[in-house]
Amino acid sequence: MDALKQLICFAWEQTLACIFPVVIFASLAFTQSVSFTFLPRYDCLLVIFLLMQWWMVYSGMETKDELKVITLFHLIGLALEIFKVHMGAWAYPEKGYFKILGVPLYSGFMYASVASYLCQSWRRLRVELVRWPPFLIVVTLALAIYLNFFIHHYWLDVRWWLTGLVVIVFWRSWVIYEVNGIRYRMPLTLSFVLIGFFIWIAENIATLFGAWKYPNQTGSWRLVHLGKVSSWVLLVIVSFLIVATLKQIKERKEADEVRVSESK
Repeated sequence: MDALKQLICFAWEQTLACIFPVVIFASLAFTQSVSFTFLPRYDCLLVIFLLMQWWMVYSGMETKDELKVITLFHLIGLALEIFKVHMGAWAYPEKGYFKILGVPLYSGFMYASVASYLCQSWRRLRVELVRWPPFLIVVTLALAIYLNFFIHHYWLDVRWWLTGLVVIVFWRSWVIYEVNGIRYRMPLTLSFVLIGFFIWIAENIATLFGAWKYPNQTGSWRLVHLGKVSSWVLLVIVSFLIVATLKQIKERKEADEVRVSESK
């Protein structure tokens, strides 16, 4: 019964951390079944997501620092979307006023929602990192993974080499989290895989609701290839590394400010 209670508490905290992704899925389903004559669907989604983001900050569910991180992910995701659509990886066939090179602006929020989940989980579960690799290695690895999403269209796809590097670099790294006052730990690489798999499930739901379409889904909806899990795992790694690095920079800055104030 204690284990069941802890599992329910963990599921509840994860549900709260997923509030932004849940709103995205609900909005996709709602706008697919209800048409708006005054505004295209993609633009309606943009308005909904902007209002949701404003409400989360206004209500205190997200801090201003977390908003900065989420905005960064919005820009990173939008840049990736523009490139992938240009290369024909997927498409946004519906019309919209707020589009950049065929990509609706709302699409960046789907990447931002991953950052929102990570930030929320970090705070709600009091996440701590054990044996975190050096800053330079983390930044270089994150940059290499992100660039591979672009470069593999023109050169070799080195995702599996990068995956091997991730396993080597984070082999001894653990994530410690708290549920109902009890501390648990998990291998960091396992958390990457689990989050990536659940994002793949979310991707299938999103494409079912017409968020975007892969080439093999233009006629009718089909399950997204299982191989996409590897792409999401790598994207989760990039997201986690960025969030973790920014969190550590902030903690060091706050610690320095405390030391300076105590020395006066």
